[in-house]
Amino acid sequence: MSVELKGKRVAILVADGFEQVEMTEPRKALDQAGAKTEIVSPARGEVQGWNHQEKAQKFQVETALGSANPSNYDALLLPGGVMNPDQLRTKPEAVEFVKSFFRDRKPVAAICHGPWLLAEADVIRGRKMTSWPSLKTDLRNAGANWVDEPVVADRGLVTSRKPDDLPLFNSKMIEEFREGAHAGQGAGSREKSLK
Repeated sequence: MSVELKGKRVAILVADGFEQVEMTEPRKALDQAGAKTEIVSPARGEVQGWNHQEKAQKFQVETALGSANPSNYDALLLPGGVMNPDQLRTKPEAVEFVKSFFRDRKPVAAICHGPWLLAEADVIRGRKMTSWPSLKTDLRNAGANWVDEPVVADRGLVTSRKPDDLPLFNSKMIEEFREGAHAGQGAGSREKSLK
């Protein structure tokens, strides 16, 4: 096991309907790099993963979103799946949880449909990023510079398009999480620019 991320705590924010491989593969990479990962969710008890359009495994929720303290974590992982971020973006506590990582300039990694939650949190203005192609217009409308690339890192924000991008996503995520706080991380937030 590597120790690149030893001592780092990573929150994995998911609701029912997340794309299972987009949680399990990055989590495995983070754990192997020495991080302590924790599933944070508004779901109670267990949260349901999906494999495309079919139910997959259930996973134990380790910390309820309502009692999760963002200051206890060094970084945030946002897996995709259509239903997952669509549910999370309707929950003010999930949106606030995400915003706090940007306010504190902590690194964030989001894949596939995960960036939908970043658009809702209004933290991507002026940021270069990618996602599943159907989110392109939503992300551009939220002020992002959307590109069709396997992985994009912009001031502590790592994004990828789909499960095929996971090897590059995982590598870049570990690199950014190892670096820690990024001075420009809060720059994409309208809230930050008004202060």
